[in-house]
Amino acid sequence: MSPAFIPRGDGHGLFVRDWGAGSPIVLMAGWAMDGRIWGETMLHLNAAGFRTIAYDRNGHGRSTDRPGYDYDSLADDLAAVLDTLDLMGVTLVAHSGAGGEAIRHLSRHGRSRIARLILVGATGPRVVGENGITREMVDGLCAQLSCDLSGWIDANIDPFAPGAPSRINEWMAAMVLDCSRNAVVEFQRTIALSDLSAEAAALDLPVTIIHGDRDVSAPLDSSGRVYAATIQGAELVVYEGVAHGVMVTHAFRLANDIARSVSA
Repeated sequence: MSPAFIPRGDGHGLFVRDWGAGSPIVLMAGWAMDGRIWGETMLHLNAAGFRTIAYDRNGHGRSTDRPGYDYDSLADDLAAVLDTLDLMGVTLVAHSGAGGEAIRHLSRHGRSRIARLILVGATGPRVVGENGITREMVDGLCAQLSCDLSGWIDANIDPFAPGAPSRINEWMAAMVLDCSRNAVVEFQRTIALSDLSAEAAALDLPVTIIHGDRDVSAPLDSSGRVYAATIQGAELVVYEGVAHGVMVTHAFRLANDIARSVSA
């Protein structure tokens, strides 16, 4: 039996969902989301014969809240999950800002446990300097997240997964509001101010990039296509008419593409 919580010292821990059996797939949720966002995708993958693991990031979901929202600290959390569960031959699936965690883990801890990487709607490899985004704009966003998170959610939840049922949007909004406010602000700052270009270029494992061409949170041309051009041998799969929340709107298709990538 896998532990429900991965210890991280001083009474802190990371909550883990571990379902099914077979080749392990670790799914990492994006900014302000937790492992629940992957539920439908995980069930499809379980039915296809894979073991799926999703953990709640520090300060997210049922995990405890402690200092450490920089990519080094978050990559160390991922390493703790992989080591504690003794996972080998892992397919690492990272959505949105979690792409940076996965890439930093590979540059910081190596790929001994990782067989392949799948980036889904991944942000980056850098944000500031792309699409006219400045450091001042990042500071303004973080200020809004600090004092008017509900207003930000109202303006942005629909573009995340257009066409999703209202109940799903309410669920995702509640997920963001339940997240540690410190985590919301500081992880957003980490995502926006990091430059992963060199680390992405140095990746030496199979990489699949799945990205919607209607993604406004991480636009295809400044995220998915840049990663595809940066990472040698990477496969780019573009979902036409699909936005950022692909695991909400296209879970079955996503699960099939993940399974195909693992079996390639």
